[in-house]
Amino acid sequence: MPLRDDESRRAGGSSMALRAAFPATIPVMTGFLCLGTAYGLLMQSKGYGPGWAVLMSAIAFGGSMQFVAVTLLTTAFDPVQAFLLSVMVNARHMFYGLSLLDKYKGLGKVRAFLIYVLCDETFSLMSTLEPPEGVARRDFYFWISLLDYLYWITGTALGGLLGSFLTFDTTGLDFALTALFVVLFLEQWKKPENRPAGVMGILCAAASLAVFGADNMVIPAMVLVLAVLLGARRRLDRSGEEGVL
Repeated sequence: MPLRDDESRRAGGSSMALRAAFPATIPVMTGFLCLGTAYGLLMQSKGYGPGWAVLMSAIAFGGSMQFVAVTLLTTAFDPVQAFLLSVMVNARHMFYGLSLLDKYKGLGKVRAFLIYVLCDETFSLMSTLEPPEGVARRDFYFWISLLDYLYWITGTALGGLLGSFLTFDTTGLDFALTALFVVLFLEQWKKPENRPAGVMGILCAAASLAVFGADNMVIPAMVLVLAVLLGARRRLDRSGEEGVL
């Protein structure tokens, strides 16, 4: 009987955590359903059915890297380039993942899952939200992470299924990723303290384009951006604190 009562309390606590977490994830849901659908449609247009698209999202769960992977899957495979590109595109996870070590400390077995499904949007919620009173930290973080993960997989499944039944010209659909990064860049540009880093990124990309050409510029550009930003980190930090352009 006490065991059943304990299980009942855990179930009730998890339910409270879900009710607290869901409203916070609604913005992520709208974005992930749209982008996930675009990804599923793109995979379908390249000859990969809904099952492959969902499997890719469930295992890789790489967001932007999944869009990049579509090109890697449909061209001559270069394992070294694919590895380097994956590392560079997802290198940001190492930096913002470190900032969540304290929040994820002491969460038990669920911690491995939280690390596995961490993405930009989930990090944004984790770093700004605290569980409401009476809601366990572990349950609150678990539901935020799981919901965001399921939104992306659901969007991918919808796109794959729609692509199976609808026939239309998908030319330019892969531009959705480029459009996403443009929007993210413009959103960051609104804050004056972020503009110096943005200008550095543009200059690094332009230099890489001039030296390596359009077909080979991505990896050198990302390495250059990383090196320049690390070298100018202190100056950028001071600029952000002072609010100077």
